[in-house]
Amino acid sequence: MDVQVANHCSIKSAAKASIPQNAAECGIDNTPKKKPRSRRGRRGKRRRGKKANEPPPFLPPEAEEGNIEYKLKLVNPTQYRFEHLATQLKWRLQEGRGEAVYQIGVEDNGLLVGLTEEDMKASLKTLRRMAEKVGADITLLREREVDCDRARRKIAEVLVRKVPDDQQFLDLRVAVLGNVDSGKSTLLGVLTQGELDNGRGRARLNLFRHLHEIQTGRTSSISFEILGFNSKGEVVNYSDSRTAEEICESSSKMITFIDLAGHYKYLKTTIFGLTSYCPDFAMLVVGANTGIAGTTREHLGLAMALKVPIFIVVSKVDLCGKSTVEKTVRQLERVLKQPGCNKVPMVVSNPDDAVTAAQQFAQSSSVTPIFTLSSVSGENLDLLKVFFNILPPLSNSKEQEELMQQLTEFQVDEIYSVPDVGTVVGGTLYSGVCREGDRLVVGPTDDGRFLRLKVCSIHRNRSGCRVLRAGQAATLALGNFDRSLLRKGMVMVSPKMNPTICWQFEAAIVLLFHAKTFRRGFQVTVHVGNVRQTATVECLLGKEELRTGERAVVCFRFLKHPEYLRVGAKLLFREGVSKGIGHVTHLLPSTQNHVPDQNRNQNHS
Repeated sequence: MDVQVANHCSIKSAAKASIPQNAAECGIDNTPKKKPRSRRGRRGKRRRGKKANEPPPFLPPEAEEGNIEYKLKLVNPTQYRFEHLATQLKWRLQEGRGEAVYQIGVEDNGLLVGLTEEDMKASLKTLRRMAEKVGADITLLREREVDCDRARRKIAEVLVRKVPDDQQFLDLRVAVLGNVDSGKSTLLGVLTQGELDNGRGRARLNLFRHLHEIQTGRTSSISFEILGFNSKGEVVNYSDSRTAEEICESSSKMITFIDLAGHYKYLKTTIFGLTSYCPDFAMLVVGANTGIAGTTREHLGLAMALKVPIFIVVSKVDLCGKSTVEKTVRQLERVLKQPGCNKVPMVVSNPDDAVTAAQQFAQSSSVTPIFTLSSVSGENLDLLKVFFNILPPLSNSKEQEELMQQLTEFQVDEIYSVPDVGTVVGGTLYSGVCREGDRLVVGPTDDGRFLRLKVCSIHRNRSGCRVLRAGQAATLALGNFDRSLLRKGMVMVSPKMNPTICWQFEAAIVLLFHAKTFRRGFQVTVHVGNVRQTATVECLLGKEELRTGERAVVCFRFLKHPEYLRVGAKLLFREGVSKGIGHVTHLLPSTQNHVPDQNRNQNHS
């Protein structure tokens, strides 16, 4: 919204600047060759002279749907008007899944009128009463001044957030990507523990799951950490000796960080985390001292291939001089602007930038915020917290309701054995609603069957939960169900769904890179959601072979066991340096889904 307006303003100022008054004023020579340079210099001078905090002259017109509401003023409304305003607020909160943004002093067409100091205080007081009526709190994000008839008036941007009830807080999942030793786990440790790092990695110790991770300082598995915000926008984390249960109870909004591995040999684990856990956003961490190195480009490409919105954090600025940090930021901007990315970098340097970045990031997939911070000194760490606090969900309430109306489908990503509890599975509910006591079927097994089971209890963010809704991640206790019958990549679905198995499927793909030619018989590791298995290329429809950059519809066949797939699911495959992306277009009928014999595979290879 602000980016579009800023572009409009820059075009307008550029048009004015293109009409110079005289040569001396513009600082140009009479030689025609130097005129273009002087115009650019004049435009730059005008932009630099513009106040940084000056708001755009207008905003886009108010949308009927969504969680953003414009109000010119809310001064002393009648009781009937107040009830209407409260109902309207309730609708906006529902659209934003518990969050709404009010722009005070703005007309419905987006014109910034502004209010006097007295009217602004009265309007905020009314908004606070409205929020209390619907069980919410308000937080003033920012106030800005506008010029109107020689009088200084203000507009205010206010965040309204529901007070949590029955664990139905807003939950956003953020995948953390970046090269090895870029400071991913340390940054998460500082955010979630509330204490700065000592410069030697103390903050990351609580995140590691294995002894060899502590010894090497390198993440090799997928771990989850939580950061909460209460209804007033205050940070809720493990500081003050809080437990995970207390964080969940106190939070209206929860950020779940998925800490992924940075080393190249753990790339398959990172891909599984991106495809299986369905992150809403991705945070790419880049060390200021190393710049774009190692797997940074690979991780950026993976997030873009899977269409996960990405923002960038430049860490370790305390180790470098200002020039080195600026060099790293310029390097990132060049990469983001390349034809393959087509992103609009936005460097965040103050709280106002952080608010604008959060709103634009959710509205436009091309905007890429860039933060520069330190986990040791804490420099600019608050800007990242402001960003997380305001960051809205990608899906609205209508999409959420549609998913909840469908039959239950739960993806199995992790399997545990817990003493006195039994078998426990962790994963994400793709569709429907899951409750304690529900009877589901899980599969497919190696021989293609689905087995009946019962959900004994549900835990979400390490605390008990009675109901699980579509899009939420949780662990389900299955009692004495035999763990050996389960594996990653299975699904638990409603028996009414009548699930089918798949040995062979077709997918429309783009071959991103292959050293030679991609042809029949080639074996690749296929990632589709939580499914990860080796598959053989059975045939290329209409082609004999495929080279880098070419597209085709390819028929794949799984080697080990059948899987449960959905048409339209995103697909990513790789083998060594070879890699490609696409989506599933067709599942072959069950008559063709038989187990491939070994001789046939040997002939194809």
